[in-house]
Amino acid sequence: MGPHPAVAAIRLAVRRVLHDILNEHTRNAEHPRRTPHPELAEAGAGRQRAPLPERPDTPLVLVACSGGADSMALASALAFEARKLDVRAGGVTVDHGLQDGSDARAAEVVDRLTAMRLDPVESVAVRVGHEGGPEAAARDARYAALDAAAERHGATAVLLGHTRDDQAETVLLGLARGSGIRSLSGMAASSGPAGRYRRPFLQLDRQTARTACLAQSLPVWDDPHNIDPAYTRSRLRHEGLPALEKALGKGVVEALARTAQLSRDDADALDTWAAEAARSVRDEAGRLECAKLYALPPAVRRRVLRRAVVEAGSPAGSLFARHIEEVDRLITGWRGQRAINLPGRVEAMRQGGRLVIRQS
Repeated sequence: MGPHPAVAAIRLAVRRVLHDILNEHTRNAEHPRRTPHPELAEAGAGRQRAPLPERPDTPLVLVACSGGADSMALASALAFEARKLDVRAGGVTVDHGLQDGSDARAAEVVDRLTAMRLDPVESVAVRVGHEGGPEAAARDARYAALDAAAERHGATAVLLGHTRDDQAETVLLGLARGSGIRSLSGMAASSGPAGRYRRPFLQLDRQTARTACLAQSLPVWDDPHNIDPAYTRSRLRHEGLPALEKALGKGVVEALARTAQLSRDDADALDTWAAEAARSVRDEAGRLECAKLYALPPAVRRRVLRRAVVEAGSPAGSLFARHIEEVDRLITGWRGQRAINLPGRVEAMRQGGRLVIRQS
């Protein structure tokens, strides 16, 4: 008799991702980076870079595990599948220090991951700031810790337990912010530097992960923050989505996840178009020409402008749609406006038919 259907589903999802990782690892091993010619290396001596770590013969894949149902199901599937493949499997739990006893709970997660025969396994304590609100600050601290852990252990990938339900919530949050199609595209199956972060469960619902834990008698921890109405995502999860399903019927989560994928495909195509257009709207001196920008479709032009603003030094995380709309008006609604101040002490102004974007 085979495993429970929920267990089989999570294992299949992880197996597919591990096969992708192995294929990429093999391609990278077959085509390693070449050592630059001595003259080129000397020319670039002013740009100091840390030496690349040696690539081990067997890739290491870490699972980010909070102890919740989603990540525990992910950890169990990774432990099972890695033993059947040429993959080393480890785990990391992040202690945000936001609740009493969080250090003890992190130690329990380490014990559970170790019992699954994952290695290496570690707990990382972080200090959560305040910038962007509590949810964003905790997320930033968590990803910084996971990035550091991946670098420290030489991990090829880090698996995250985001489910289809999480994807639906992310799409709705992006819709509420009114921040465009990229925000509606939700979370990517692969993201981060060199595709470090992988999300095997984006096509699985939250209940499947919980059922898999029950079927395997895996203890799980339910984070009280997930039901705290002080947090936007918690209110959306327990009030917003149920209200939508009551009004529109079942299938809202699946539809939102599908919207995310369609939006991502469109956004990727527009980004590619914008990258090509960015080279064609500059003069010989590299300055942006307003007439050529005006001729672009609005969705492409705004992407070109955003890229230029970020390259000038504006932090991407602090740059919102309203900022780009103001810059866009220098192209489409020019009436002699003054320079526009942007995050990162960047300013945009129109001079002699050229758009000048620079740090002040």
